[in-house]
Amino acid sequence: METPTSRRRRLLPRKRGRWVAAVAALAVLAGGGAWTAAADDGSPTVRREDRELSVNGVSIDTSYFTAGDSGKRPAVLIGHGFGGSKNDVRAQAEKLAADGYAVLTWSARGFGKSGGEISLNAPDKEVKDVSGLIDWLAARPEVELDGKGDPRVGLTGASYGGAVSLLAAGYDERVDAVAPLITYWNLADALFPDGVFKKLWAGIFITTGGGCQKFEKRLCEMYERVAVSGKPDAAAVDLLTERSPSAVADDIDVPALLLQGQSDSLFPLGQADAMQKAISANGAPVSVDWISGGHDGGDDEGPRAQGRVTDWFDRYLKKDAGADTGPAFRVSRTGGVDSTDGAALLRGASGDTYPGLRGGGRDIALSGGKQTFRNPAGAAPPSISAVPGVGGGLSQLSSLGVGLSLDFPGQFGRFESAPLDEPLRITGTPTVRVDVRADGDRDAVLFGKVYDVSPDGRQQVLPSQLVAPYRITPDQQGRPVELTLPAVDHEFAAGHRLRLVLSATDLGYASPAEPATYTVSADGPLTVPTAPTVETAAVTLPWWTWGLPAAALVIAAGLLLTARRRTATPAPDPALADVPLQITGLSKKYAKSVDRYAVRELSFRVEKGQVLGLLGPNGAGKTTTLRMLMGLITPDEGEIRVFGQAIRPGAPVLSRVGAFVEGAGFLPHLSGRANLDLYWQATGRPAEDAHIDEALEIAGLGDALARAVRTYSQGMRQRLAIAQAMLGMPDLLILDEPTNGLDPPQIREMRDVMIRYAAGGRTVIVSSHLLSEVEQSCTHLVVMDRGRLVQAGPVAEITGSGDMILVSSSEEVTEPLADKVAALPGVGSAVRTADGHALLVRLDGATVARLVTELVRLDVPVTGVGPHRRLEDAFLTLISQGAA
Repeated sequence: METPTSRRRRLLPRKRGRWVAAVAALAVLAGGGAWTAAADDGSPTVRREDRELSVNGVSIDTSYFTAGDSGKRPAVLIGHGFGGSKNDVRAQAEKLAADGYAVLTWSARGFGKSGGEISLNAPDKEVKDVSGLIDWLAARPEVELDGKGDPRVGLTGASYGGAVSLLAAGYDERVDAVAPLITYWNLADALFPDGVFKKLWAGIFITTGGGCQKFEKRLCEMYERVAVSGKPDAAAVDLLTERSPSAVADDIDVPALLLQGQSDSLFPLGQADAMQKAISANGAPVSVDWISGGHDGGDDEGPRAQGRVTDWFDRYLKKDAGADTGPAFRVSRTGGVDSTDGAALLRGASGDTYPGLRGGGRDIALSGGKQTFRNPAGAAPPSISAVPGVGGGLSQLSSLGVGLSLDFPGQFGRFESAPLDEPLRITGTPTVRVDVRADGDRDAVLFGKVYDVSPDGRQQVLPSQLVAPYRITPDQQGRPVELTLPAVDHEFAAGHRLRLVLSATDLGYASPAEPATYTVSADGPLTVPTAPTVETAAVTLPWWTWGLPAAALVIAAGLLLTARRRTATPAPDPALADVPLQITGLSKKYAKSVDRYAVRELSFRVEKGQVLGLLGPNGAGKTTTLRMLMGLITPDEGEIRVFGQAIRPGAPVLSRVGAFVEGAGFLPHLSGRANLDLYWQATGRPAEDAHIDEALEIAGLGDALARAVRTYSQGMRQRLAIAQAMLGMPDLLILDEPTNGLDPPQIREMRDVMIRYAAGGRTVIVSSHLLSEVEQSCTHLVVMDRGRLVQAGPVAEITGSGDMILVSSSEEVTEPLADKVAALPGVGSAVRTADGHALLVRLDGATVARLVTELVRLDVPVTGVGPHRRLEDAFLTLISQGAA
């Protein structure tokens, strides 16, 4: 009988002699170097060595991290996410190295500085590359070996890096443990669930990879074929399946920690469920952890997740029997909102065994009868469920009544439960049997989701923003079929109802372009899993709440009064009701520091109609100031008032503030107008309040609004992002580096956009490094340095202040001569210009006449003396004064 080990050797021939002999050729240095990063918490210094290794015929860019003495240690390989590089996992690598591991990171072929083309973890390419890297680790003297050429090694990584971790464990018997995060088990199932094309995510895949030309030719042809037809064929399914961990399911028999995201419409929880079943069937220890975030965004729980990965490797690589690997199953649950920053609070629930996706089923009766609805021609407009980058943040708050979803009348059928008598926690995937018919001899493509509906029926929330697609062929129609709905962890409150919706369209998927009529009826109840063995962690009570009741009451009362004084929002100031912004005595210390300030005692005021430039060198405190202004972080001292209202996280007055942060994300396959419409819908505000047409007129995008965003130039994307910030026509607009990446004509256009916006009596605050542009577009300036205000006022005053004098000469001004001028009484500084034939002199008490007299005494052949009013020079002068 063939064993898992022998099968791995058959699937990927090892040829041990050839591999070991190739180690010398493999370790090719291509200008590599060593970097050190000294930790400030007593941890050992981490050493980093960068190398380009020739692996499997391709140049692979790597970084190797070690710390401490030269003793033997296990090794860890960390893969990166799709579209990224080794640099994305550097922080985790340094932490693991400090914890006693030899850590190797690499950029997968086609990414970063590595060569080759993207093959989506093909066994003979990316997976074989990992085996080559393991060979390299085996030759390192500090790496612990389990046998000749066999290092003690674990693999981890998120998404793309998580998949290659599992694949490597299936193809290379030297892998000892894995800890993949938010990844796939079967890529075909993920992108073609139930035979329906997940077009939005597939398109993002291709775009993130750098375009179709960056991929292996077979993959590019497959994508284009499926994208045009809108339906995956058998060849496409086979191609992605053979590059998936599921292809070697019987051979992955190492301890596996599986961390999967609840906010993930790309690789949902069902992918981790399939992993758990297969790996545990092989006899290996498996733990499953449902983190809060995922590919759709939200909280990725980075520190906790990475801490659990370290504990997992401590147990199975270091063989530390005392290492706590955690429960067999854990899920993060939303437990309210942090009043200090508006973030969702998370609590863990766990079980001693993994409950699967259907544990503790409970039947919920549905009403609705037989319903008929249509798939519109062109499948447009589509319903909306998950939106990458938007849905994740909202999904964390679904238990609090916040969500994003949209179904168009006439395109869906719905079936509802009676109001719940008591709270109901669903943990897993609900199922329902339905009878579906499509007119004509055609497939019915439907999208199923379960909403949480409020008692009055006016509010519905889609847990985790997830939907499940189904392709029901003609031979399946006319008889009951079981539909598996999205796996979620969500609590329905007493009095709420469950609403099953079957829609003909969804934004993320390809629906048939031909119009069709569907008739659907429910054939039985909705069966929901309750996972009764999973218990939410209890809140730990302070000892005095039960040991000293009387003292507890006194302490609690004191804390309550103190908290009220500390967090109470100051009353509005009527005198500032028309002032867009006033900052008074603002201070913010760096985290874990008692005397280092990011911003210190900052005060300034902005009036209506101004375009204010916020200037300062890196580290001046500009970004921290803007984050406090937008209510994202709380100042330690001082206050910010917008139109007389004190700023706090979630303050209502923030609805009058629009903000643009560099790198705004858009859905590439939607038009510019559709992206803006979708964004505004996510705010939950009335459509008539958007003023989209007015914002678009100011942004000046013209006919481009009807085109897909993927066709936009960088300048057009920037203007679309500005238009997004302008939606609702906020009275105060904040722009952080809006001209980054733009060419001169595009910068000029952006300047005009800011001026036009402020011309209507609104206010713009712009942070930028382009001083020449600030000088032309801004009316006022605030100059910061090292967290403090250096100067504030109109641009003309600042550029004209400081007594900057330009002295030109017929001969080159030498450095010694410049030093002599700088040393003259009443002269603050003297700096040579770039061409060496002039001096920029800052007067500090001396007059121009006195300066000219001294220059003649020094035999300087002066050809001209006059004021110098460039912002750049004024800025540098102000900063140098601040540093003095």
